Amino acid sequence: MELHDLMKQLQVKNYSKIVLLVADGLGGLPLQPGGKTELETALTPNLDALATGGTLGLSTPVLPGITPGSGPGHLGLFGYDPLQFQIGRGVLEALGIDFDLGPNDVAIRGNFCTLDAQGIITDRRAGRIASEIGAKLCAKLDQIKIPGVEIFVRPVKEYRLVVVFRAPGLGGDVEDTDPQKTGVPPLAPVGNDAPSKKTAEIAAEFLKQAREVLKNDAPANFFTMRGIDKKPQIPTFEEVYGLRAAAIAVYPMYRGLARLVSMQVLDAGQTIDDQCSRLAQAWNDYDFFFMHYKYTDSTGEDGNFAAKVERIEQLDAAIPNITKLKPDVLIVTGDHSTPSKMKSHSWHPVPVLISAAMCRTDACTSFGEAQCLTGGLGQFPAKYLMSLAMAHAGRLEKFGA
Repeated sequence: MELHDLMKQLQVKNYSKIVLLVADGLGGLPLQPGGKTELETALTPNLDALATGGTLGLSTPVLPGITPGSGPGHLGLFGYDPLQFQIGRGVLEALGIDFDLGPNDVAIRGNFCTLDAQGIITDRRAGRIASEIGAKLCAKLDQIKIPGVEIFVRPVKEYRLVVVFRAPGLGGDVEDTDPQKTGVPPLAPVGNDAPSKKTAEIAAEFLKQAREVLKNDAPANFFTMRGIDKKPQIPTFEEVYGLRAAAIAVYPMYRGLARLVSMQVLDAGQTIDDQCSRLAQAWNDYDFFFMHYKYTDSTGEDGNFAAKVERIEQLDAAIPNITKLKPDVLIVTGDHSTPSKMKSHSWHPVPVLISAAMCRTDACTSFGEAQCLTGGLGQFPAKYLMSLAMAHAGRLEKFGA
């Protein structure tokens, strides 16, 4: 039996509330062997108090040794096997800016970039242009016409954009044009099956016209394509778990992930305090809340150990704004590890904290990787986190006689 079928079979209704607080890229590494990670270095009295009265463990986002992107990392936390549900970044970005994708749509994540006179990429992000400049460039690209295809170009943030091709018979299995490095030209779009070859031909023509349209707009005089895909059929969060779910996230991609599984996405300002205020306002309207905190990831990718510690401490300071609402289950975890030592996502298991009245408490008294390694949850695949949340909330019946 599939996990989702089991959840549908066992789910029961009650009045419990579940909060899933995701600190993006939470897991880390010590800078020196035997030292402390960012989470262990941070002063986190509120998280430590939850750890003392709760249960800790470590989750594996995909499989041991596999480094996940943010999409697979979050889908696992939502209880969707990331190996079964593989979603292109273009779909997530489009959904994140509230673009409704239909069955004839192919969505593409774009990055404005800088080309030199020989067509070589010198900056993959066009100097991180301001969002206002990106919006003006998207308006120019939105005027491109290709017979038989509807084209939509929308700004996301700074150098990021979304392109959607709408036409019958398109496929989403097209290789990225972003070579992921400078000093080389963009790659050509290549389709891996007949419908996707049609998409690749449209993409090639669009890029040809875009090169002309943007030729005088340095540093953003071209763009690359990533995460080309169609929106998949995917069961909704409420179908699987019987929960009315809301998402409180700032960045478009994470809003898109929530929309993908049909969570209600709430507007919530820019800070964790804004998000907590929105949580309180919506408290009586939903059963489940997904809260996303980005800055633990971005500081890790910057390689800034001290800044990641500071961001963790800022998150800890907001915890009382959540606990005062008295959620029946509060889970604090990450979608993956982003050690500042590595300046990137990594394969390392991710700290998990569950606080609930029905927790079997362990001997852990602080929230950190070493303590999580000894915690009562053990190490488990992230796709089982939601069944643990449901169980601690009293929302699952007994299985079998």
